[in-house]
Amino acid sequence: MELADDEKAMLDGAEGPAVAAAMDLLVRYGEALGAERLCETRNVAGTMTQPSPVKARLVREGGWNKAFSVINLDSDDEFELPHMRVPTCQLQQGFGEDSVGIAPYPRSMVELQSGAEAFYGERGVNILATCTPYQVGNLPARDEHCAWMESSAVVYCNSVLGARTNCEGTASTGAASLTGKIPYWGNHLPENRYGTHLVEAAVPVAGFLDWGMFGYFVGEVVQENRPVVTGELRQPDQTDLKHFGASTASSGGVEIYHIPGITPEAPTLDAAFGGRAAPEAIGYGSRERRAVYETLNNQGESTGVDFVLLGCPHASLDQIARAARALDGRKLNAGTELWLMTPRALRSVADRNGYTEIIRRAGGRVLTDSCPAMSKSAPEGTRVFATDSAKQAHYLPAILGIEAWFGTLEECVDAAVTGTWRGELR
Repeated sequence: MELADDEKAMLDGAEGPAVAAAMDLLVRYGEALGAERLCETRNVAGTMTQPSPVKARLVREGGWNKAFSVINLDSDDEFELPHMRVPTCQLQQGFGEDSVGIAPYPRSMVELQSGAEAFYGERGVNILATCTPYQVGNLPARDEHCAWMESSAVVYCNSVLGARTNCEGTASTGAASLTGKIPYWGNHLPENRYGTHLVEAAVPVAGFLDWGMFGYFVGEVVQENRPVVTGELRQPDQTDLKHFGASTASSGGVEIYHIPGITPEAPTLDAAFGGRAAPEAIGYGSRERRAVYETLNNQGESTGVDFVLLGCPHASLDQIARAARALDGRKLNAGTELWLMTPRALRSVADRNGYTEIIRRAGGRVLTDSCPAMSKSAPEGTRVFATDSAKQAHYLPAILGIEAWFGTLEECVDAAVTGTWRGELR
């Protein structure tokens, strides 16, 4: 790779050993990818405070500097961690203090995470603790080069915001935070952002449920390619686009999609394909819609529901309000728990608006920072859960060995109140 003068200086140790190790990692990473150079980034979203048994051992052995060196710089040496060179945020992590006594999650991991937040906060990491950093202030500009982790965040960053990032890892984001550099490859290159597949909806796609199911279908048929979607699409809002992208990334590996007239790089179908002729459309009709719904619901046999999970990706304020309205004046079934996951910053607004109290009075919980899939933790004894998230319906049965039902928020709330799944495709 060709390095600029400032990059050579960092590699040679001009800014200290930690930065030199970070630059060495990026050079090796970029060369393995075939990148010809690095590019500037001023927006990093990674995982530094996420607790784990390995991190606990490293902290015991050598402290937080040791843990960062091994996990975030892929180095056996121990470096004194300087202040982050560029704006850096922590994505979702483990459950925090608000889960104690609710989630069966080790108190030791909560305490380890608290120590990590203090350490990294002093060094310039914004502890947003969410898979949706764009909902709580991290909004990169169009065409800005970023270094983000987390599949649903990456696809939103590329597609909805029009910024540029690949799906990075713990080490590459750690190195980017200290150097302000990332290999210039993949989604950073304009020519790699044009559509490769055309998917056309012949049935209306409107609302959270249908955008999620359509996304699941799109991801399954294009896998890691770049879909352009058209057809009977009703105007999506931020929440619909969040759910659609998360679903494409779960069933496939989509990192960027285009909706002509909606997403910033696709004012027209022609622009979405970079002036090339659009390929033959892949159809999504009633049969395909039904098949997706059945796929997402083929992991449930018992209609008895003991856990309802809302907020994946983390719920927006509008979603919290909808859940509060659906629960207002009602009580959860004695054998069923309901957790709604959201960023801590939005939880504060929900508290002020009274939404949290309505959910609490019904017997539900509004939790922050993590999710059952990330923390591998659900209520004790959970056998069957219901969710309005295609992503969680896809992942959580495998992670926790439980059955799943997928449907609308209102159907999930009904299951929480009655203890019984009664959802159906309409």
